[in-house]
Amino acid sequence: MAKRYSLPAFEWDAGRALIELRDVRKVFKTASGEVAVLKGIQVDLMQGEFVSVVGRSGSGKSTLANMITGIDHPSGGTVQVAGTLLNHMPESRMAVWRGHNLGIVFQFFQLMPMLSLLENVMLPMDLANLYAPAEREPRARQLLARVGLEAFAHKLPGAVSGGQQQSAAIARALANDPPVLIADEPTGNLDSRSAENVMLLFEELVAQRKTILMVTHDPILARRTQRSLIISDGELVPEEISRAFPDLPHAQMLRLGQQARLQMPAALPQASSR
Repeated sequence: MAKRYSLPAFEWDAGRALIELRDVRKVFKTASGEVAVLKGIQVDLMQGEFVSVVGRSGSGKSTLANMITGIDHPSGGTVQVAGTLLNHMPESRMAVWRGHNLGIVFQFFQLMPMLSLLENVMLPMDLANLYAPAEREPRARQLLARVGLEAFAHKLPGAVSGGQQQSAAIARALANDPPVLIADEPTGNLDSRSAENVMLLFEELVAQRKTILMVTHDPILARRTQRSLIISDGELVPEEISRAFPDLPHAQMLRLGQQARLQMPAALPQASSR
């Protein structure tokens, strides 16, 4: 593989959405029939936005995130990230694209148990070959230091706490300096101090024009993001409704949005797009 070095700062046309979901649907087939998990999701995310996705368990939050990462594919509609259509990209090409463009923080860490925390953070750099070999270990150490784990660099994941594993997973997600970070409940296993450090790090990254989509069940964390997308029963609540009636149950917000679209179709042409 040809040598590659640190990439220049990612820049995107300010007038275009960096992430575009158009009429995205996801249906799972089960023994009892088909289950619609996403129902016509339509949303744009711009470069430099910090966006949360909020909803009850089973509402479709993680499935929506998986559409953007390419871990799962929609049953209908289109997903486009930085001008790349993900729908039918073969997995071999998807893995390369993902390594160059996305950082992913999984809810349950998914660190390699036989590798040290340092080696786990270096792994994406080794796979994508975006940094010269001599740069990789110093960069990995720097990222571990940013999440407070510099003293644990040579520990195996099983030898540290769940919160420390999650912090290492966040450092790993940043290894290749991706323009987009997708985080699924990134603070769910952290104590309050570590969670605050993660949120401060995310805010710092957004200030550097990174785009972050954070799945969370925590309304307090969601309020710290620039936009909050509420998903209920596989549909996005119109942002106008969630901002106007923030204390309503999500299902009631969704019904209001549906009624508003029926009564004033021109007022809400796209459920939650920019």
